[in-house]
Amino acid sequence: MPYTLHRGDALTALADIPDNSVDAVITDPPYNSGGRTSGERTGRSARAKYTSGDAEHDLANFPGENRDQRSYGFWLTLLLTESYRATAESGSALVFTDWRQLPTTTDALQAAGWTWRGIAAWHKPVSRPQKGRLKQSCEYIIWGTKGPVDANRNPVYLPGLYTASQPRRDRVHITQKPVEIMQELVKICPPGGTVLDPFTGSGTTGVAALREGRQFIGVELSDHYADIAEQRLRGALTQEDFDLVGPEK
Repeated sequence: MPYTLHRGDALTALADIPDNSVDAVITDPPYNSGGRTSGERTGRSARAKYTSGDAEHDLANFPGENRDQRSYGFWLTLLLTESYRATAESGSALVFTDWRQLPTTTDALQAAGWTWRGIAAWHKPVSRPQKGRLKQSCEYIIWGTKGPVDANRNPVYLPGLYTASQPRRDRVHITQKPVEIMQELVKICPPGGTVLDPFTGSGTTGVAALREGRQFIGVELSDHYADIAEQRLRGALTQEDFDLVGPEK
């Protein structure tokens, strides 16, 4: 089946994906950020880190937010190495990160074998100002390729700056990305190609891929969010060709 969602750990699931079988890796891994000290980064939940006290939603936490800086770098390198193996020559990786983890993410990308090509920015116009400080209104998208860029294979022109607010009314995940941005990013994958997201979350990347005529392989550890992703992915299909895979052994 062309659209597959694996429930389980990302590294375990990636080991079963054949070499050179996907065209792009587009993912938003846990940042393990959002704290001034190691204790704050590892001792607080995702909800405590990434939502304000007056947030209008009560969304479920997600796992994977308790690594210290050193283990996070090693883990992300392993994840991107497996993703590199599964990606076809000239394929792309787009990896979300924040300002704190930008150096670690670019290091992990290159250590995994990818050629670092640049950074795009997601600008959030509705972000909280901080007295006496610069406003943190951007997250970043690290771009790498497996070998040279083959522009003739996918002659697309993509911007380096995307502006959109986080979903509000339809928000189902703490760190959910706007689907309109993801629909632009999946165009880095050739039409009809396969997008891999090892951290599917609520399924926004998959929904974007399906809407833009790409195939999708996702992995999600949280059963709660895997259920939401399944519902959203099914809703994006025009026929019953979605395959849900059980827990990884």
